[in-house]
Amino acid sequence: MPVSNDGVPQSRLRLIPRPRERQSSSMLTRVMAPAAISAVMLVAPLAHAQQRGGTGTTKIVMLGTGNPAPSPTTMGPSVAIVVRGTPYIVDAGVGLVRRASAANAAGVKGLEMPQLQRVFLTHLHSDHTIGLPDLLSTPWIMGRTAPLEVWGPQGTKAMMDHIFAAWSADNDIRINGLEHGNKTGNKIIVHEIEPGVIYRDSNVKITAFYVKHGSWKQAFGYRFDTPDRSIVLSGDTSPSESVVQSCNGCDVLLHEVYSEKGYRTSPPAWQTYSKAFHTTTTELADIATRARPRLLILYHQMYFARPNETPATLMAELTSKYKGKVVSANDLDVW
Repeated sequence: MPVSNDGVPQSRLRLIPRPRERQSSSMLTRVMAPAAISAVMLVAPLAHAQQRGGTGTTKIVMLGTGNPAPSPTTMGPSVAIVVRGTPYIVDAGVGLVRRASAANAAGVKGLEMPQLQRVFLTHLHSDHTIGLPDLLSTPWIMGRTAPLEVWGPQGTKAMMDHIFAAWSADNDIRINGLEHGNKTGNKIIVHEIEPGVIYRDSNVKITAFYVKHGSWKQAFGYRFDTPDRSIVLSGDTSPSESVVQSCNGCDVLLHEVYSEKGYRTSPPAWQTYSKAFHTTTTELADIATRARPRLLILYHQMYFARPNETPATLMAELTSKYKGKVVSANDLDVW
C-alpha cells in the first residue's frame, strides 16, 4: 500500500538517475537521444529514496523531463502538483501514467490511477500531448469513474474528440463485453482557455498566462497557488515577461532551458528555431533574477552539443549569471 511521504519544503526525492545522452548527426537526435542503459536499470525498483521531497501539503512530482526522442530513462514532459493528496497534472508527455504509478509505489500519495482526473496543457506539441490516450484509458481501466477533464488552448477539444473516436471500438468492448467496465471514467470534459484564473477548488487556484513559443498562436504557462506554496511553470517558451510577472517572488519557478554552448555550435537554421521557441541559460538567468523565485527548477532541458555538454555544464552556465537557488530536475524527483 502506498505510504505518505511528507518531508522538508523544497527538498528533493530522487528515484532514478539522470540519463546520459549520445551524439548523432541529426540535430534533433543530438538534442535529446540518450545512450542505451542496462535492462537492470530499466526494471529496477524505484523506491530507494535518498531524501523526502515536497511539503506536508504540496508536492511537485516530475513525471517526465524529456523531449520527443525515445529515451529509455527520460519520459516526456509532465509535472504533477499534488495538494493534500489530489493531483493536478501539467502536460501529458509519453510515459506519464507509468511514472505516476512508480511515484505512487515509492510513497507519493495521490497518484493512484483513479485519482488521475485533471490535466492542464501548456500547448499542443506532440511531446506534451502524446500521453493523452494513455491518461484517458489506463486510469479508467484501473477503476477511475470520474471523466478526464482537460484544460488547454484552442484545438484541445478537436484533439480529444479524435482520441475518443480512435478508441471507440476498445471502449465498446470494455463496457459492453465481458469486462463490464464503467460508463463514466472514459468520458472527457474539455475546457479551452484564455489567460486568467481557469480553475479553483479548496486546494488550489490555477491561473493561465500567455508565453511565446514560436509559431504557436496559443501557448500557456501556469501559476498554482496552494495553501502553502506558489508554483509557476513556464511550459515551452522563449523569454517571456509574463513569466517574470506571474512568479514575482513565487516559491518555485519551473522553467525550460538550453545552453549557450549548444546554441553556438548549432547550424544557423537550428539557432533561428531555438531563439523563437526556447530559452538560453543567459536569458533564463535574467528572467529568474527579476522573477525572484525561492527555488528555480530546470526542466525540459536541451543539450545541443553532446557529448561536450552535460547537466553540470548547463548548470555552470546558469549559475555563473544567476545567484539564486537552482536545481536541475530528473524524472521522478519530488520537490
